[in-house]
Amino acid sequence: MRDLDQSLKRACQHRADFIQNREIEAFRLFSGFYEGEPDLVIDLYGATLVLWGYAATESENIQNFDRAQNILLSEMPEISCVLQKFRTAAAKNLRRGKVVFGSSPTSKIVENGVWYSLDLQLNQDASFYLDTRNLRTWLQENAGGWRVLNTFAYTGSLGVAALAGGANQVVQTDRNHKFLALARNSGMLNRLDIGKMKLRAMDFFSEIARLKRSQASFDCVIVDPPIFSTTKKGTVNLVSESVRVINKVRPLIRDGGYLVTLNNALFLSGADYYQSLVDLCAAGYLEIETLIPVPPDVTGFPATIVTTPPSDPAPFNHTTKIAILKVRKKTSQ
Repeated sequence: MRDLDQSLKRACQHRADFIQNREIEAFRLFSGFYEGEPDLVIDLYGATLVLWGYAATESENIQNFDRAQNILLSEMPEISCVLQKFRTAAAKNLRRGKVVFGSSPTSKIVENGVWYSLDLQLNQDASFYLDTRNLRTWLQENAGGWRVLNTFAYTGSLGVAALAGGANQVVQTDRNHKFLALARNSGMLNRLDIGKMKLRAMDFFSEIARLKRSQASFDCVIVDPPIFSTTKKGTVNLVSESVRVINKVRPLIRDGGYLVTLNNALFLSGADYYQSLVDLCAAGYLEIETLIPVPPDVTGFPATIVTTPPSDPAPFNHTTKIAILKVRKKTSQ
């Protein structure tokens, strides 16, 4: 049996700065696949501990949960709620999570001075992605004066970061209006000008077609699709057709603007994905500006990593592969 106690304590020791730094209230305490227990992931959202179980059976997950919870509650008395999520369960309510300690889960967190509204039981995930923290920082630092389109926005944290950074307008589009409602809540928490944020509960392909017909133009377009999705309007497949979605949005970006692309396909190597971007840039109308790393609490630290992912993410540092591309229009001189 793996020594979960030692793995967890070692992981927490290397996150001492995160635990003490309250400017970032949401972070990964234990990235189990990389740090010694592949069936367990542990996140902290404010005062709520979220335990994610990936074991084949409920009993195996509960065993891991109990061991981890006992350690962390004794080490972190500030925890006021524990939420367990059974990712392999057939029952939707178990995948969304059940509270086993305390009362209501945290409903908002602050990151780099920006508040984000949460609903930790909204879906099988936590309504807020930790691996895109550095991208939110990039948007805060660069989006001043921009017009931003955030596609596959989910709960809109990337768009909210752009608006908090001074964007003139942010259009957030996702098929589910309940997810987008959290984006509006986040804007209100920060007393941002909600009139600058447009929420569009629409299919990606329909919305992009509408924007093209209206000759819309953006300084930055964010593309963060699911690994696979299909609707009557089209299909998204990040493993075999990742470039297809990128090409859909390119006409909407002004000359000198930015295309932010994310691909979290676990079995797509970083080298293969990067080469697809290089090939896409070969004509001279796109240029790879920078790669955004995933934070170390999510990737694990050199001293805590004991397992590597099934496909090498290099030149990215994680299977969530984030790239910023600069756009050049054909009419540009």
